[in-house]
Amino acid sequence: MNEFPWYKKYPIGIPHDIGALEYNSMVELYEAASKKYRELIAYECLGGKLTFGDVDRLSTDFAAYLQKDLELKKGDRIAIQMPNLLQFPVAFIGALKAGLTVVNTNPLYTAREMEHQFKDAGISALVIVSNFAHNLEAVADKIPAKHYIITDMGDLVGGFKGWLVNFVVKYIKKLVPAYHLPHAHSFKDAMKKGASLSLDRPKIESEDLAVLQYTGGTTGISKGAQLSHRNLIAHNQMIAHWFSPIMRKDMQETVVTPLPLYHIFALSVNLTLMYYTGLRNILITNPRDMNGFIKELKKYRFSTFLGVNTLFNGMLHHPGFASLDFSHLKGAVGGGMAVQDAVAAKWQEVTGSPLVEGYGLSETSPVLCCNPLDGTQKRGTIGLPMPSTEVAIFDEDGNQLKQGETGEICARGPQVMRGYWQKDNAGVFFNNEWFRTGDIGLMDTDGFFKIVDRKKDMIKVSGFNVFPNEIENVIASHPKVLEVAAIGVPDAKSGEVIKVFIVKKDQSLTEEELRKFCHENLTNYKVPKYFVFRTELPKTNVGKILRRVLKEEEAKAA
Repeated sequence: MNEFPWYKKYPIGIPHDIGALEYNSMVELYEAASKKYRELIAYECLGGKLTFGDVDRLSTDFAAYLQKDLELKKGDRIAIQMPNLLQFPVAFIGALKAGLTVVNTNPLYTAREMEHQFKDAGISALVIVSNFAHNLEAVADKIPAKHYIITDMGDLVGGFKGWLVNFVVKYIKKLVPAYHLPHAHSFKDAMKKGASLSLDRPKIESEDLAVLQYTGGTTGISKGAQLSHRNLIAHNQMIAHWFSPIMRKDMQETVVTPLPLYHIFALSVNLTLMYYTGLRNILITNPRDMNGFIKELKKYRFSTFLGVNTLFNGMLHHPGFASLDFSHLKGAVGGGMAVQDAVAAKWQEVTGSPLVEGYGLSETSPVLCCNPLDGTQKRGTIGLPMPSTEVAIFDEDGNQLKQGETGEICARGPQVMRGYWQKDNAGVFFNNEWFRTGDIGLMDTDGFFKIVDRKKDMIKVSGFNVFPNEIENVIASHPKVLEVAAIGVPDAKSGEVIKVFIVKKDQSLTEEELRKFCHENLTNYKVPKYFVFRTELPKTNVGKILRRVLKEEEAKAA
């Protein structure tokens, strides 16, 4: 029901061959890395550390617990709902070892959002951090899961440090609202039980479903992108090739992970690729605490950094950022939203290393394109297609357009999902093989792809197409602007006009000054009609600005 004929037939090897799959399952990938780097530190978080050997042992214990104590079967779905903690890789890899499918869940979801996702996925179990267990209590009798495993933030930190983390979180900061789930299991107890059990390793095939990655998709409510072991292994081989210019073989390097591991970008790159290559991974639990984040960064000589534009922008405007040690930093990659030119230029100036833009979606594991990390990047573009990946531009009728023409970005390759979980996938693919991203873009004369904007965010001003990204990019280049978002609002004369929401960097900025700047840099119909100054903009937990929320606010006010 959820597969297309092309999916199993699609060859690995177009247009740049990554070769045959290196492993038959993600479990094999993680176990090979665990064996190779067993004594090295794999993860650090909140003062605790896990070696690769620790991760392998603990994830096997957790898998045995799921299989023998909870009696979960191969193919059952298990949700993981927590921020970046040491428990995340243990639970994720352990679930895969038990043959389960992981449903990654944002811990900031409301009870309503949790209910929708857990019902839709048909989960049998849930691992959740205690900070958000009160939301689970509100929907516990409405979802199919019978097993709840609750963890406290410091559970794997160990010793006095772990006890102190849990005490401070619960009793000092009061971040654990009261909840009542009498049949819940303790993560610590689960690990103790699992250590006394043996895992009967299930046979996992490359086509088995590894992850249900929920996303807004290109249309409608949140849907589960079906990502197989094959999708994720092929994707890892692609990005391993792409990152190779900045990977050293003579020493262990350090990567900083502020993006949440439940997000597909961090899951595939930080959790998987960096584990596969033996890097030391510093997990940041709350990157929104910029003071604490910068303080943590001062402890390390980090060589790689992944984030989103708003995170990079926030770091650059923190007074302590410029004093960090960038001597080992080889490059940073931005995804999730467009990297603005002003932010990329400032990053290069301050750190001495490039900030390159990549592009992908949950439905594509996620990376489709990325700028090269060998110094040949092209600012303002999303780069070139990954190995074994085809990217093309199509019109509304499914006709492939010529180089330089603007249309919908579509892609095919072994990292592309088979379809949405238990949904009608009509319209998701052109010709049952080209995934429709919903993004509007073009391929330039050098073969680099450029996103113009999201199809659904396009603004029609007197019949002219206006793309918010362009407006935001121009306004963000003003030295007194910190953040900006642009949307279209109804207008009796023009159909739509542009309204922008700005967070000031310099409080002396005026509407008149900004309007004049826009007239100097944009043609008349692209100049915003309305300018609104705000202290902050709505964002996802990853830091992506939510134009949708601004549109909803406007609609309610109308």
